[in-house]
Amino acid sequence: MSKQASILLVDDEPGIRESVQAYLEYGDEFQVQVASNAHQAWDFLQKNPPDLVISDIMMPEVDGYQFLKKLRENQRYETIPVVFLTARGMTSDRIQGYNAGCDAYISKPFDPEELEAIVKNLLERRKVNSQGNADVAQLAEIAQDIREIKEKLGHTENLTTTPPPIKIELTPREQSVLDLVAEGLMNKEIAARLDTSVRNVEKYVSRLFSKTGTNSRTELVRFALKHGLTK
Repeated sequence: MSKQASILLVDDEPGIRESVQAYLEYGDEFQVQVASNAHQAWDFLQKNPPDLVISDIMMPEVDGYQFLKKLRENQRYETIPVVFLTARGMTSDRIQGYNAGCDAYISKPFDPEELEAIVKNLLERRKVNSQGNADVAQLAEIAQDIREIKEKLGHTENLTTTPPPIKIELTPREQSVLDLVAEGLMNKEIAARLDTSVRNVEKYVSRLFSKTGTNSRTELVRFALKHGLTK
């Protein structure tokens, strides 16, 4: 991990807080903030949402299930991974925990190496999911740009003369990549459609930028549509 992941540890037992914090912070991969109860944890969450929460279940006033329910009902925190670390290890307790929305359930006493492995796995999954959501958002933005470009070009075709054709020699594969970029597809989707690697698609897109003198996918599509390189 390039930067420290932030973890919020919620447990009313000082010994557990100290030992788990010391173990996870030893390798300098995690920054662990501790809270002795759910109220204190909620205050920390509002000030600085963590990347992951480790929580006991049996706590005074507000237990772990209630705390988790509050998290999952809040859009700001609903995607934060939650690990239950608790002395309640019966199968029925585990089922209740997973039904409540926890991502992992570890019974005390526990192996700290197992806890660390689970934490790393959940953080990596969250990172991948976040990247996937970012890709979807970027794809939607590009698709919208392409629609607007086509609409503008359609409106201006009747008002202006068609620009003289530009002779740009494209290989069949470059043409295929250009057509798919114009459809709004991302590199990963183009690679799957053409049965090639993402790296190869990146090379073709880079060549298209160079041949057309453009610097972004939106500029490339605008240029290609304007000069009849794609439909």
